[in-house]
Amino acid sequence: MEEIVPIEIGNLIMLQYFYLSYNHLKGSIPSSIFNISSLLHIGLGSNNFFGYVWSNMFDYLPRLSYLDLGECQLSGRIPMSLFKCKELEVLYLYENRLEGTVPSEITNLTSLVHFSIGRNNISGQFPNPTPLLHWYDVSENNLVGEIPSSICNLSSIMGLYLLMNSFNGTFPECLGNLSSSLLYIELQKNNFHGKLPKNFAKGCTLQSIRINNNQLEGSVPRSLGNCKDLNLLDIGNNYLSDTFPNWLGYLDQLQVLILRSNRFYGQVNNSDVKVSFSRLRCIDLSHNNFSGYLPVNFFENLHAIREGHEKKSKPEYMIFTVLNGKQYCVVEDLSFTAKGLEMEFQSLLTSWMVLDFSSNQFLGEIPKILGEIHSLIVLNLSHNSLTGPIPSSLSDLSELESLDLSSNKLRGRIPIELTNIEFLEVLNLSQNNLKGPIPQGKQFDTFTNNSYIGNLGLCGLPL
Repeated sequence: MEEIVPIEIGNLIMLQYFYLSYNHLKGSIPSSIFNISSLLHIGLGSNNFFGYVWSNMFDYLPRLSYLDLGECQLSGRIPMSLFKCKELEVLYLYENRLEGTVPSEITNLTSLVHFSIGRNNISGQFPNPTPLLHWYDVSENNLVGEIPSSICNLSSIMGLYLLMNSFNGTFPECLGNLSSSLLYIELQKNNFHGKLPKNFAKGCTLQSIRINNNQLEGSVPRSLGNCKDLNLLDIGNNYLSDTFPNWLGYLDQLQVLILRSNRFYGQVNNSDVKVSFSRLRCIDLSHNNFSGYLPVNFFENLHAIREGHEKKSKPEYMIFTVLNGKQYCVVEDLSFTAKGLEMEFQSLLTSWMVLDFSSNQFLGEIPKILGEIHSLIVLNLSHNSLTGPIPSSLSDLSELESLDLSSNKLRGRIPIELTNIEFLEVLNLSQNNLKGPIPQGKQFDTFTNNSYIGNLGLCGLPL
């Protein structure tokens, strides 16, 4: 049941800590709260409030050190009175309807450690960071301009979230130097250009790097090999030109690797890497210029996907972090081509296993060993130059939900064993040289002729 905050709360003139987050509260926030000059912490986030912030909202809160008004549906501009709160350490204003710019007076908050104004309608230039920041989140706004050199002074920065703005320019080289404190870099969906920093430090603590959907060029820096805790690397949808970075196989914590829609080329071969991609769960190499045979030794080393089919007692999500008692899923808004569609995931289960090598120049036969990658949910090898038969061993992919082998040069019959894949929801074998009768029964009775068109030798339903 939704309740309102009573105006009488302002009578508690000795109140220091006020937490009502996550309570389905509605109505406007009583102004009387902000007259309690003894308040140190205000936590009203994640409720169903409405209304505007007002200019003198924080005039009487000189000792305030914690403010959470995130997800409160508040409108208006960031009040200038906020910058009188010189002791403020935590500021959460994310997911509201705030507009206007971030005043330059933000630099008055020299004690600020957590700064989050993501998912608003804030405009203007890159807000100046204060020197003690650990977490800096201005994501999903309308901000423009370049990353200022002052970012290099953030010696304790752990999370840098600039995604989905209109930032441009190049990455400061100092980003690599900051990697001894940084855990998460989220710079995706901007207009950055130039090259990646070359100097990721020894002892790099980075766990997630997402710089996809920019205009970056050059190669993948070998110094990323210093980031031994890296779980996720998404550099897709850029203009990077390099051979397959097989040395990433030494990063034995890596679970998600997305290189799609770049200019990578050559063979995918990691025979010189002894411990190779053993924890990798999602790999997307699609829309590049990779060539040669599909890499058997690479598939042999995918132990997480080969052995991960043992059922868990409850669903587990890939990466979480906890800030000031709040839990966040770091793997957000990842997209994969699955089941014939571009699918975006707000969170990613550890059971979600993807292998996408589509839209390259791979040739030769589909290796039988792919049938041993038992936990695959999505297998996409479409739009290559693969030849030979479809291996019946693919029927061992008992968790498979989407299989796309379309637009290759595959020949022979469709193995009847594929009807044993219980969860197969999408099948695309179109535009090949397959022949013979289409298997019937189980999931195959749900597929339409779109799954098979362009194979002149096929016969039977649904053609």
